[in-house]
Amino acid sequence: MLPGSKAKEKRSAPMVYLVGAGPGDPGLITIRGKQLLERAEVLIYDYLASKKLLKYVPKDAEFIYAGKRGGVKHTHTQDEINQMLIDRALSGRMVVRLKGGDPFIFGRGGEEIEELVKAGVPFEVVPGVTSATAAATYAGIPITHRQYTATVAFVTGHEDPTKAESNVAWDKLATGVGTIVVYMGIKNLESIAKKVIKYGRDPQTPVAVVRWASTSEQRTVVGNLENIAEIVRKNNIKPPSLVVIGEVVNLRDTINWYEKRPLFSKRVVVTRTREQASELVNLLENYGAECLEYPTISLEPVASYEVLDQALAEIDTYDWLLFASINAVEYFFKRLFELGKDVRDLKGPKIAAVGRVTAEALVSRGIRADLLPEEFTGDGLAETLIKTGVQGLRILIPRALKAREILPESLESGGAKVTVAPVYQNVLPASSSGEQLKDDLRRALQEKSVDMVTFTSSSTVKNFVTLLDIGSPDEMQQIMSGVAVATIGPITAKTAEQFGLHVDVKPAEYTIPDLVDSIVEYFTSQPAG
Repeated sequence: MLPGSKAKEKRSAPMVYLVGAGPGDPGLITIRGKQLLERAEVLIYDYLASKKLLKYVPKDAEFIYAGKRGGVKHTHTQDEINQMLIDRALSGRMVVRLKGGDPFIFGRGGEEIEELVKAGVPFEVVPGVTSATAAATYAGIPITHRQYTATVAFVTGHEDPTKAESNVAWDKLATGVGTIVVYMGIKNLESIAKKVIKYGRDPQTPVAVVRWASTSEQRTVVGNLENIAEIVRKNNIKPPSLVVIGEVVNLRDTINWYEKRPLFSKRVVVTRTREQASELVNLLENYGAECLEYPTISLEPVASYEVLDQALAEIDTYDWLLFASINAVEYFFKRLFELGKDVRDLKGPKIAAVGRVTAEALVSRGIRADLLPEEFTGDGLAETLIKTGVQGLRILIPRALKAREILPESLESGGAKVTVAPVYQNVLPASSSGEQLKDDLRRALQEKSVDMVTFTSSSTVKNFVTLLDIGSPDEMQQIMSGVAVATIGPITAKTAEQFGLHVDVKPAEYTIPDLVDSIVEYFTSQPAG
């Protein structure tokens, strides 16, 4: 096997990994947990495990949703889940059981492991960030503090209904512990608060209730033991929520950090390809946004590289090699290497890039661009190059199969001899994933659960419209009502406007960091409420 090969590991012996997914933010999973997801052959996952973690699992793995929600019929009973773990493991496949929070803190992980032991199935348990610490931390509440308390208790507010009596000693917990964190306590919150007061806790003791901790949907309400149940009802706080009781809740006024991030609670659609979305998604999430990844384009090689192959065979006869996108760089070099060549074979022509990001892509391959335009567009590149004089020069442009003709046409009008070599093509996502994408994206827009849609190229705009099957400007206005639009440059903005979209964000510099900065400025300048 070659170094770095990801050939699937085959097991003759059964094995189950019980992995804590953390509280909601997919970035809080452990490195060990992520490593196991990347090798999973069977994944059995819960309602509270972030769906974004599924992208780490091999596509050919078996995915089994075993979510449980209060008040909703379970997809599988606990006995069925136990049996699935045993059966899949005994079939010789690597099984990962992904559970929200920590599997051994009110996660029934112990029960599942007991069944594996009975069946003789080996296992490993990977801890996760438990919801109690995450909810408190993301709400700006340290559950212990030297000036407030050195003790904390984790308590379930929803015990096994088959038990004859409660084993939660509220009479001792009420005053015996500084901070009390209650899991699954919303339904019985009023009763819990009364018990804590009954057994000696001051009715004015502060209480915080945190819903969907560490996600963009996080909501926090604060009250005291006397009024928190009513506050929760008035604010329609539902599960999944955690309750934090104790004087440390007062520190929220000082320490609350997560909910103060500039894009907190904003839901932003990213239409870039999955391979290219990471930078935009990471930057937006750093500011608190929830990113909905709906790639409207997929990049594929062209059917024929005949034009490029011929040009590479006589590359020393060209004066300039122009790159107008990082995609062109990637596919150009992929083909170059397939032909057994490398950067040393490009020593003839000078090389130009449309902008800083494309230039950085070239640097990563050992080439420094000889020319960058003042304006990072195809028009700007043509204008800058023409100023240097292109009369009679041979110019090679590797690019998308379908692209704007302004760059080659402008250069030809300046007297250059231009060869356009298609190296990749923008296409709609595959039909099966495309249909699901269409349904999910249309639903999100119709439900008005999206704050902004971002476009990073004209292709993402065109395919967005095609994918949603929007037939008229009126329909476009209706489905996009209340949804802001951000584009990375003037060409993309012009395309969006041609399709009836109102563009709200257009950065002065056409890079992903500048786009994100402009998005932050847009939302922070909006009137509160």
